[in-house]
Amino acid sequence: MAGTAVPGRLTRLEWRVARLVETRDETPTARTLVLDVPGWPGHLAGQHVDVRLTAADGYSAQRSYSLAAAPDGDRVELTVQNVPDGEVSPYLTGVFSVGDPVEIRGPVGGWFVWRPDDPAPVTLVAGGAGVAPLMAMVRARRAAGSRVPFRLVYSVRTPDERWYAGELRRPDPGVEVFPLYTRAAPDGWPRPPGRLAKGDLAGWGWPPEFDPACFVCGPTGFVEAAADLLVALGHDPRRIRTERFGPTGG
Repeated sequence: MAGTAVPGRLTRLEWRVARLVETRDETPTARTLVLDVPGWPGHLAGQHVDVRLTAADGYSAQRSYSLAAAPDGDRVELTVQNVPDGEVSPYLTGVFSVGDPVEIRGPVGGWFVWRPDDPAPVTLVAGGAGVAPLMAMVRARRAAGSRVPFRLVYSVRTPDERWYAGELRRPDPGVEVFPLYTRAAPDGWPRPPGRLAKGDLAGWGWPPEFDPACFVCGPTGFVEAAADLLVALGHDPRRIRTERFGPTGG
């Protein structure tokens, strides 16, 4: 396993040429990209990278994507949601092929991260694509052999939109996963479709008296609502770390 790095200013980071070595379809519109990045310095669960595409005429576009897995030598994983009419995601999810190059810069970020030496229980709250950096934390826990208890509350619109569904269904001692659906739930699902509510976090997250580390990631509105609910339940705001993204995922 590579060492971990928390770089300082973004200006200190360099663009690296990565090559696609593997893909996995997570949903009909989301794909995990496994990239080989020679000289990768390592990263912490929760960090992200910038991805840059450059056209033949010199025009370039870049987006930020969360790292979705624990460090593994010179390889990194990103999961990309295809955004209709986007500049970057349609290429990455539909055209980008094994062996093709892409530029990446990172890792970026040192605050929204989980470290295996932190003994506090962890509550993860994900909205849609916001599960990616939280999945990196779950995988980093497993890779480190940590026994810190995790609870993941994962909100998506429908069952078909769950990322990493197979992996999250497999037993992982110390990790509990609580999916909730906002538009359509499976037949017989005990919770009717609806937005994340205070009762969901009270019942499925760790109680505030356990002083858990709370990580919340998703669209801006979801993140703000979830953080407010955690505070209303009595969680220390200083223990709530948030990461949000806009419509483009940038």
